Amino acid sequence: MRVFLIISIVLLLVSCKENRKEAFPEPQEANVYKIDYAKGFSIDKLASGITILNISSPWPDANTGFKYALVPKGIVSSIAFNKEEFDAVIAVPIENIVATSTTHIPTLEALGVIDKLVGFPDTQYISSKNTRKRINDGLIKELGNNESINTEMVIELNPDVVIGFSINNQNKAYETLERSNIPVVYNGDWTEESPLGKAEWIKFFAPFFQKEQMADSIFREIADSYNKAKALANKAITKPTVLSGALYKDVWYLPGGNSWAAKFLEDANTNYPWSDSEQTGSLNLSIESVLAKGQDTDFWISPSQFTSYREMQDANVHYLQFDSFKNKNIYTFANTKGETGGLLYYELAPNRPDLVLKDLIHIFHPDLLPKHELFFFKPLN
Repeated sequence: MRVFLIISIVLLLVSCKENRKEAFPEPQEANVYKIDYAKGFSIDKLASGITILNISSPWPDANTGFKYALVPKGIVSSIAFNKEEFDAVIAVPIENIVATSTTHIPTLEALGVIDKLVGFPDTQYISSKNTRKRINDGLIKELGNNESINTEMVIELNPDVVIGFSINNQNKAYETLERSNIPVVYNGDWTEESPLGKAEWIKFFAPFFQKEQMADSIFREIADSYNKAKALANKAITKPTVLSGALYKDVWYLPGGNSWAAKFLEDANTNYPWSDSEQTGSLNLSIESVLAKGQDTDFWISPSQFTSYREMQDANVHYLQFDSFKNKNIYTFANTKGETGGLLYYELAPNRPDLVLKDLIHIFHPDLLPKHELFFFKPLN
């Protein structure tokens, strides 16, 4: 009897040990977290509290996506995961993070979690006063540059996750971090073609901090502000013509007709001469072709990095042939900089498209928003 009792206890313990981890919840338990404008990611919320984050556009023309499981810390040790199914399994809420694009900074600040940021490559490009203070206080470590991020420093920081930014799948630094058991999650906000699509990536960050409701509320306010401004622009009586970009060496780069920047011009109710082009990125044109289509445009927006008419004139005398140059109707975001020279537009504009649109409406239709103070765009000096 004693031997039988001992054997029974051993079998019971073995059985408990084998069944300690629960099977991963079936997909049919998922419900989709609503994404209205962004095309590059989706979120499924399982009944267990697990979040499945799907990234379909980590970079342009990506032929493969990524799938991440974000698991509440209280249950992560009790769930069995198929390692081949997920690119990373991350316990949430996370306590520290490494980000790699300045567009991530405003999102972390809006969610009230900028204190979780422990490292960043090329910190000199960050314009936010709040985050710059944390950099100056030594709370955010400089990690080199994004193309060759200092992996030794990242491994020493041991973040819960690295939010990666890459133009392809050939980033060896990220591979090194993953081999060191530091999850790298790809963020493709920059591949979105619509202003609200980019801004909606705040919902990508939210599950890492279990702040989904806050992110949803913040984005709803931004989308509402943007759509109201767009509706206001549609009431304009006139529809001015607008030129954009400038020469770099012998090539004029300007927004393609389906690009993020061109969408702003469309929503501000303007005529953009290249709106019928299908490119989602930049068009590469000659000075002759730009003159043929844009010489008599009413306004000129974003003339590359130029900050004054003198700079433009010294760079190329052909600029003087444009009516918008002659009439001093050129506006730039290159004069709106942070304390270390970073351009605020590159950092904040993707997150606050409503401010961009209101700037443009004030410029093109001043009677519609007469009290608006220009935030990003300023008249060329």
